[in-house]
Amino acid sequence: MRGNENPASKSRPDNCTSKFATRNSILPSVVRQLLNTLYVTTGGAYLHLDHDTVRMEVDDQTEAQIPLHHLGAIVAFGNVMVSPALMGRCADDGRAVAFMTRTGRFRARVEGPQTGNVLLRKAQFEASEELEAAREIARAVVAGKVKNSRRLVVRAARRTNGTAGDALDDAKQDLAGTLRLLEDEATLDGLRGHEGTAAKTYFDVFTHQVRQQQDAFTLEERTRRPPRSRMNAVLSFLYTLLCNDCAAAAEGVGFDPQVGFLHTDRPGRPSLGLDLMEELRAPLADRLALTLVNRRQLTPDDFRMRDGGAVLLNDEGRETVLVAYQERKQETITHPVLDQEIERGLLPHAQARLLARHLRGDLDEYVPYLLR
Repeated sequence: MRGNENPASKSRPDNCTSKFATRNSILPSVVRQLLNTLYVTTGGAYLHLDHDTVRMEVDDQTEAQIPLHHLGAIVAFGNVMVSPALMGRCADDGRAVAFMTRTGRFRARVEGPQTGNVLLRKAQFEASEELEAAREIARAVVAGKVKNSRRLVVRAARRTNGTAGDALDDAKQDLAGTLRLLEDEATLDGLRGHEGTAAKTYFDVFTHQVRQQQDAFTLEERTRRPPRSRMNAVLSFLYTLLCNDCAAAAEGVGFDPQVGFLHTDRPGRPSLGLDLMEELRAPLADRLALTLVNRRQLTPDDFRMRDGGAVLLNDEGRETVLVAYQERKQETITHPVLDQEIERGLLPHAQARLLARHLRGDLDEYVPYLLR
């Protein structure tokens, strides 16, 4: 674990991140606590409840002890054991405990009884079944994703010359064309088609945004299951973390995270979490992936190759990404709609609340988060 020391800590955690937000915002403190996620990646670690703290033991030795009130969620990777008493306490407190594979694929989430606003959920269900309402929310989600992706391409084009610069300029124009097509699209399937086209355009030139270690971090195409390049491995891992945060944000507001608008309903699929994630991929995941590579915080030594062509982060690489992701979440920005300074990690919660206000009739339309 890795994290900030606190009065109850016996030693500095080595495999998790936990920084504590202190700024005020329009979001209630119970939501702000969700920023403080405990990531545990040590194989064989045992987490159990010790009064009002989480005690982590490895080989019967205490490695860390963290106050529960500092934590909004616990995410365990691989062979990590969590005691029934700790899971029960987290369920009672409304604190999620998520289990991932060692490579970052979601397995399960343990949570307490649903406490969502029944009126909000009814509005969500009704809107998801009403073609026009679902289409307009989906249109905003896709437009936000395309605009933010294009913003990264525009920034890269300004400092790139030659063939790569020409490719970025072409992609910039193509993405602008997709935005125009979105305005008149009348079907959900059409919106999904435009989103897929824009994603391909974006990832076709993603490598041109890599300024260091380009040979080692080339992205020829986006591959997920399994990722087949180092950059794909980083993106997939970050998207898993972001999706988990977005699903938690949806639940925190009172939504059913499995009922979305752009993504179709499927058992066990957090469709609304995936909807909220789309516009935040570029700001919270893609930019971080590029930063880690361009600053050489990640190198080829942080990956392992598996039979069949899969490329995965190793333990050291995964820890580097986890620490950087949690630190990025603590950075403050001014939200363009709320006109408030909030941490980046609160963006899923802010957007979920804007969506709730729209479905309640307080806002005429859902406004996605846009990079400036």
